[in-house]
Formats: sequence, structure tokens, C-alpha cells
Amino acid sequence: MENHLHHVHVFAADLNRSIKFYEDYFNGEVFLDMDLAGARNVFMKVGRGRIHFYDQPPRISGRGSIHHFGIQTDDIQGVVAKMKAGGIVFKKNITDAGFWRYIMVPAPDDILIELFEVDKGQIPAAMINYFEWEQ
Repeated sequence: MENHLHHVHVFAADLNRSIKFYEDYFNGEVFLDMDLAGARNVFMKVGRGRIHFYDQPPRISGRGSIHHFGIQTDDIQGVVAKMKAGGIVFKKNITDAGFWRYIMVPAPDDILIELFEVDKGQIPAAMINYFEWEQ
């Protein structure tokens, strides 16, 4: 089973300002800018990592601006089964969103993790680079 930290998901009160900050100071590169879940979402590479900006002001500023971080896996069923066996309680089952399946994982300290798996054969061409495994 392979897992890796995929992205940090950040609420952005001023999305364009956030993009410019990471472009200017960390050589960030926008590689996907599209509407998802009813809002503009921007995916940016910073080195080998990614930031996923959601065009919505945070409910609480500061550390509350980070909604979740994503861990990509190649065996979502296996990871979820292991977590359930370890006593982790999920609010929902795995969501099937077409070319990807995900579940939100409650972690210690009220941290939220998006655990997801993609069907690489069904990824839309516009999103193929977003879901590539980093080596």
C-alpha cells in the first residue's frame, strides 16, 4: 500500500492575493483553476508539494484557515478498514465521486484529513497532473 501527503487545503479570503503571495515568495505555480463544489478552486505547486485554495473566507482566521490536508492512497478500502478496526469512527462512508473516491478522516487535535484514491484511467485530461504520484 502506498500513501503520500498530497495537499494542504486552505480557505482564502482574497484568492488572488493568496496566489500572488505564493507565486512571489515561494515560486508557486498554478496548474489548475476551476470551479468545484460551487466555488473557485486553485491548485498550486510549491516545490514537490501542493496547496489547494478554496475561494471562501475562513470561518476563523489564522490556523482556522486550513480546512484539511489530503493523503492520496492506492487502497482506500484497506486504509479505512484498518482505521475502523483501530476504533476510528467516521461520520460518512467513502464517497464515490466518479474518478476519485474519498472520505474525511477525523484525526487527533481536531485535524481533518481527506483520504482519497483516484482511478487513473478515468481522470479528466485537465486534472491528470494534479493526481500524479510524486516520486
